[in-house]
Amino acid sequence: MTLSLARPTPVAESDPTFFSFLEAFKARLRQLFHQREDLDKLSIERGLPPYVLREIMSSSPFRAFIPAAQGGRGAEMREGVALVDAAAYESLPLALMFGINWALFIQPVAKYARPEVRHQTLGDMVRQRKMGGLMITEPDFGSDALHMQTSWRDQAGTCHLQGTKHWAGLTGWADYWLLTARRQVGESGLARDIDFFICDVSQPGQQVVVEEKYHNLGLYMLPYGRNRIDVRIPADQKLVPRSTGIKMMLDLLHRSRMQFPAMAMGFLRRILDEATTHCRQRQVGGRSLFSYDQVQARLAQLQSAFTVCSAMCLNTCQRAGLDQDLSLRGLEANAIKTTITDLMQSAAQSLLQLVGAKGYRLDHFAGRAVVDSRPFQIFEGANDILYIQISETLLKQMKAGGETNLFRWLKSSELTSRASGPLKHLFDFVPDFAMPQRKLAELGRIISRVVSLNLVLGLAEHSFDRDLVAGSRSCLTREISRRMSVFDDSADDKLRLDPERELPSWLAYC
Repeated sequence: MTLSLARPTPVAESDPTFFSFLEAFKARLRQLFHQREDLDKLSIERGLPPYVLREIMSSSPFRAFIPAAQGGRGAEMREGVALVDAAAYESLPLALMFGINWALFIQPVAKYARPEVRHQTLGDMVRQRKMGGLMITEPDFGSDALHMQTSWRDQAGTCHLQGTKHWAGLTGWADYWLLTARRQVGESGLARDIDFFICDVSQPGQQVVVEEKYHNLGLYMLPYGRNRIDVRIPADQKLVPRSTGIKMMLDLLHRSRMQFPAMAMGFLRRILDEATTHCRQRQVGGRSLFSYDQVQARLAQLQSAFTVCSAMCLNTCQRAGLDQDLSLRGLEANAIKTTITDLMQSAAQSLLQLVGAKGYRLDHFAGRAVVDSRPFQIFEGANDILYIQISETLLKQMKAGGETNLFRWLKSSELTSRASGPLKHLFDFVPDFAMPQRKLAELGRIISRVVSLNLVLGLAEHSFDRDLVAGSRSCLTREISRRMSVFDDSADDKLRLDPERELPSWLAYC
């Protein structure tokens, strides 16, 4: 496979208005980050200088996310993905800021808010360039969101919310918040369902109190912290689910997870550009670093990641629009989110390894890439948990369909049918429906790669570069084969020593 710099796929010039909009946005970022400011310096300081954020928002980029009725460009998925992709090439934290506003606030408001509230809120985001975020996570209930303790009760047409939320991106910045809470039932009980409320912090009684700002390890541009919720919100600012609040939350989160490739796309393209340029220029042992076999293998992995992400972006544009209910599409959304975030971290680690010592600086792109991409494997569902959920969903579907053979299930599923044929020798067996949790996690990781391979093979049907497709197919197939060895492993990886016992010292045996 011929290695080359990855170039962004241009937006079709048959759509001149968006092409101009996107190119102007890219030019603004280049001018801001490379001429007026030193992006390396900005990336190691907390937050953003006010004028930088003002300049970024001056062209009202969120118009790409907002329906035409509220002054936006129409909320086309391809435009949103392209815009976030462009932001991610310059700055992953900036892309995350855009992703938070888009997937975790604008889209749920556009889909579930009452018409008059939707019109006012999204209109303000266009006219006044306001920002919005989402608060779900609580200090004692991280991944266990269904047991959140933030409560609300109806008080004469006003909803009184009380609780504590943390790790919400844009803490202290956002003008609007989507707040999640469970209805108070009696004196001490909480309803099982979850409700969402639009909180306008500029209005009386709706101020969210930031009790602590966190010193997050990466993503310095974005503020995180702990927030005290004691707000009174008009009842018409409560989102209206199509069925239940839990299904609304799943629709929201699954769509967000399917949009992770938008943030990953520009990031991976930048990593591939940086790695290829460095390897061509760096001389080691009298020859270019680019010429070494081990380096070629790393670059091939980076190209595979770029190709997988390209396939995922296309899939997102085709299958994740607001007109679709994604509440039951957990396996697909989780497979996409886990795979692409693993690839982001792996790619960053490869770049750091290729660059060497100078990359191990916080103000170098390689060092920042490692710390900034790591939390993507944790937030919106830790990958280990999502891998287990993928396996549990798969086994549940097999049971419901009366299927016991894993290959036959893969062949019958639209998510894996293309990829299943060449992998028959690996999956033609009956899985243990009571396998231990660690094997559930590994099976979920494997299935996510099969889903990814299926998307890459689908990308080939769109005349995508055949060399890139072939390389990615080879990388994914090799990883799947390697990981399948866990099911031939009968090793018992349980704790061998009671945690209450004192650990022995090697020194006593010298």
